[in-house]
Amino acid sequence: MSIEDMDLELEAGGKTKFDVWRNRAGFFLAPLVFLVIWLVPMPSLKPEAHSLAAIIAAVVVFWICESLPMPVTALIGAALCIFLQVADAKSVLAPFADPLIFLFIGSFILARAIFLHDLDKRFAYGVLSLKWIGAKPSRILFAFGAVTAFISGWISNTATTAMMFAIGLSIIHFLFKHEKQTGIKINRNYATALMLITSFAASIGGLATPIGTPPNVIGLGFIRNLLGAEIPFFEWMLIGVPVVVVLYIFLFVYLNYLAPAGVKEIPGSAEMIARERAELGRWTRGQKSTVIAFALAVFLWVFSGVVALVAGDSSPIYKTISTRMPEAVGALTGAMLLFFLPGNAKGEKAITWAEAQKIDWGVVLLYGGGFALGVLSFQTGLAESIGKNLTTLLPLSGEFGLLVASVIVAILLSETTSNTASANMVVPVVIAIAQAQGIDPFVPAIGATMASSLGFMLPVSTPCNAIVYGSGYIPLMKMVRYGILLDIVGAIVIIALVSIIAPLIR
Repeated sequence: MSIEDMDLELEAGGKTKFDVWRNRAGFFLAPLVFLVIWLVPMPSLKPEAHSLAAIIAAVVVFWICESLPMPVTALIGAALCIFLQVADAKSVLAPFADPLIFLFIGSFILARAIFLHDLDKRFAYGVLSLKWIGAKPSRILFAFGAVTAFISGWISNTATTAMMFAIGLSIIHFLFKHEKQTGIKINRNYATALMLITSFAASIGGLATPIGTPPNVIGLGFIRNLLGAEIPFFEWMLIGVPVVVVLYIFLFVYLNYLAPAGVKEIPGSAEMIARERAELGRWTRGQKSTVIAFALAVFLWVFSGVVALVAGDSSPIYKTISTRMPEAVGALTGAMLLFFLPGNAKGEKAITWAEAQKIDWGVVLLYGGGFALGVLSFQTGLAESIGKNLTTLLPLSGEFGLLVASVIVAILLSETTSNTASANMVVPVVIAIAQAQGIDPFVPAIGATMASSLGFMLPVSTPCNAIVYGSGYIPLMKMVRYGILLDIVGAIVIIALVSIIAPLIR
């Protein structure tokens, strides 16, 4: 299959019969579930909590079935909360103006500028053209995945996969063209490994920073608003970076072992990558401006955390900095700087509003709607009731037991629904269960947040998986086999590192 054929296949965006029926089923199941829960007597719940339970159940069904765009479902849930008087409009809509919303907006604008000026490609080809990589397939695989994971820590997993997917297809196209010309056979499993590491590394890399993937921001929002616990940018990285490093090393080792190229060197591959890099030309003014704005945002994100480590999080200087320069302000400062710094053309700026407004507003709305439902579940007492009831059903107890249970549930849920929906559903429930058991929810909540970004087994598990599956180089059962192994190891790594590191930043 040629690259052109693959592109056409991807654009077609065909759904399986299961997906079509799943989408249709939501329009029947969601209203049915809503009516059943709304009409069944629940004397232990207040009327507001009873109505909210029906709304959340319907929203969850719509999210799992994906009958409507997820942001639309979240907005419907918020509107129903107002209509059924779960709370007044001001209380329901307040989460849409949460500071983390503006962290999303600022980081999305920065990411848009990075794509607009091809900084992602410049970085990727710059790393792949390093001399130590050369023409060795295993080193190309390692560097390709490492670049993907690093970029994904700063911009969305899906956008990273889409960009690296095109580069990966170029490399595969070159390898098979070279095979025809020279007769040197390339193991087809290597193409599978290159595609899988594109998706898997993007999902793993998003755990490194709070802005790497929406579930991180969602979990942080619940932890801050429901527990009153702040996790600064740098302190999150103290947990996220070790998790990413350990998981990525494992990912590379097992893909390199199970799907080798079959040759030690591929003559000409280094030259091909060098040509691609050369086509990018010299650094433009727009690229330099974007680097300056992005570097400023990263400095502001990390600076307060460094001060906390040096002076302590109870010091006056840390409190002043964290109050006046939270992560949201750092993101907005970097993003707004783009409108002042020069772009490529004379008189043009690094980004225009026409480009900036192309960010993923759907994720912003989804976060606001999902966060509103989570907060209301605590305000109405619904979360407390759910926590007490589930406590009697869980075979595991205590902080570590709840951490294990929350990680496993989040991973299983993320296999069948989006990572964002998984975080919205699991994290507030975990907090409620912990409070019902009388234990600190902090560690289990972080574990659930991180585990929501896993889910590697199926093409529908993440948009990243769906993108690479469309290449035609990944048989379904191979994605399942390789994915389930990474799920298991991912659960072990998150449980181990979160249980060790998270208490140190509490």
